[in-house]
Amino acid sequence: MACQRGAGREDYCVTDPSSPPRGRGAALNPPTRFEEVHLERDPDWDPSAEPAPRTRFYRDQSATIISFNQSPDIPFGASVNPYRGCEHGCSYCYARPTHEYLGFSSGLDFESRIMLKPDAPALLRRELASPKWQPQEIAMSGVTDCYQPVERRLQITRGCLAVLAEFLNPVAIITKNALVTRDLDFLRVLAGHGAAAVLLSINSLEAELARQLEPRASSPRQRLDAISALAAAGIPVGVLVAPVIPALNDHEIPAVLTAARAAGAGWAGMELLRLPLSVAPLFEDWLARTVPGKREKILGRIRAVRGGKLNDPRFGSRMRGEGIFADHTASLFGVSRRQAGLGEAGPELSVASFRRPGGSQLGLNL
Repeated sequence: MACQRGAGREDYCVTDPSSPPRGRGAALNPPTRFEEVHLERDPDWDPSAEPAPRTRFYRDQSATIISFNQSPDIPFGASVNPYRGCEHGCSYCYARPTHEYLGFSSGLDFESRIMLKPDAPALLRRELASPKWQPQEIAMSGVTDCYQPVERRLQITRGCLAVLAEFLNPVAIITKNALVTRDLDFLRVLAGHGAAAVLLSINSLEAELARQLEPRASSPRQRLDAISALAAAGIPVGVLVAPVIPALNDHEIPAVLTAARAAGAGWAGMELLRLPLSVAPLFEDWLARTVPGKREKILGRIRAVRGGKLNDPRFGSRMRGEGIFADHTASLFGVSRRQAGLGEAGPELSVASFRRPGGSQLGLNL
């Protein structure tokens, strides 16, 4: 077993790959793409003697908070990520390789070594107040979930929403955590100016499968309840069926859309599974541990929609896939979406009310 040495941080060793730590999506901690040296465990090592990794948090010293992208596959140009790494622990997460830039592994490190940006609200206020800022929609988040478990205590995302409400700058939130309903006060302020929308990510209604895929995210029932609460509060809310995993949860598309519509969702989107870089072997390991009887069929279907590989990074195909199975999935989603009465896209958010209040507050408590 490999033992990962983070840049300037303590050694952190993998656990037994046949028995992942409770509440974790990955059972491995592979070396990063950038590590030239890694350690191997002694063959007589007893993995049961290794304590389960506890989550550790590190302060991120970023000097800016708004990130920009020019990808033709992504519907937003600006985003804010209050956290790097994600304790939700989704086994398939496309963002896992980003942790390697920090000297961490994309495996267990990604979900147990979390970078915090406590200065995010102050940085966001400074950047929105700058004359250089061109008012536009900000996505929260473009990489990891802005409502992961530690947000309940630290309220960094809530602080950012307070700033966005102060400036009336539009925000689109994507999350799989029902904690988003805690911030209805700021979301109502923004929605009153056509400047807020929320997408709840739900890819299965089967509680056990959801727990295995996304160990520390809210249950499917909790996410549906969050949709109901947001809709009742007048917040535009949709559902994102992502990722759709061929031969595992694709058959649930109609049921997810029907349930989301019944809960109050107004529109729906979908993304096929993609497995960039080190995510592929981590997900293969998850399949072997979790659904060994379906492993080869699932991997075969993934290759069928990715040109014979487990990942196709090309713009234009990486989100949708290609081939007969990708076309069938897209057709199933389109028909199911229309039958459920869901729109194809959410509202276009408005920048008409944007203002630079010079530091004044709306009087809402964090």
